[in-house]
Amino acid sequence: MTTLLKTTRHPKTLHLDRLTSLVDRELERALPKSSLSPQVVHEAMRYCVLSGGKRFRPLLCLGACEAVGGSARQALSVACALELIHTYSLVHDDLPAMDNADERRGQPTCHRKFGEGNAVLVGDALLTLAFEWLGHNGIPNALAIIQTLGRSCGTVGLIGGQILDLQAISQPRMSTERTLTDIAERKTAALIIASVVTGALAGRATVAQLRQLKRYAQHVGLAFQLIDDLHDRDGLAQAMGIEAARTHAQRLITRALATLAPMGPRTQTLRQLTTWLQTTA
Repeated sequence: MTTLLKTTRHPKTLHLDRLTSLVDRELERALPKSSLSPQVVHEAMRYCVLSGGKRFRPLLCLGACEAVGGSARQALSVACALELIHTYSLVHDDLPAMDNADERRGQPTCHRKFGEGNAVLVGDALLTLAFEWLGHNGIPNALAIIQTLGRSCGTVGLIGGQILDLQAISQPRMSTERTLTDIAERKTAALIIASVVTGALAGRATVAQLRQLKRYAQHVGLAFQLIDDLHDRDGLAQAMGIEAARTHAQRLITRALATLAPMGPRTQTLRQLTTWLQTTA
């Protein structure tokens, strides 16, 4: 599906490395052990989640929590739940009925390694486990976080975007710039926006802070998909034209960084992630 964007790590800074390690350790600890029955589903869950990835969405979540004055650990369970949801979406996106992909992150996709039926259940299990984690005691604003993520994953978000994507594939005449933007905003941007908003909620953000960070995330979410399409030379990049898509992505990133500026130095993590995204365009 993608080349550079989904395989290029974020910039090596001590703080981002520390946050990434924090997420990786928590995922390793909290995922069911492969030896637990039924072994195939637990082995496959660990295979899909722990096989690499940038942890972009969890890092956005932790960065948003820091940006409003919280500590990263306040949002750690939310960040891990986001990675489970993202991984579930990839497992299902790769299925024969969807993209029919053979590889993900340089290794066989879940359905190629474990079978199609198991892959469907692995995606279901990851999504279910994500919401179990969100029910942990001690997460501030837990109900609002669950509602935000539920909406971003549903028919107005991720699932709705996937349905529109399937329609666009089967009916190429529907692949207009407007339709592809709608797909991008649902399928990609919605979960990125939710990553930032839920992190801010976990950090007990004010209404004004939530409003500011949501604007930031809207810019980043669409820019992420534009850059993804630029590397694949398809989707919005094809519909808009390569140079127009690149210019629009850079414009969105500039707006995102400008939105963070009034919030001061606590937005360091978000600024570093946004700058990394800018360098991949």
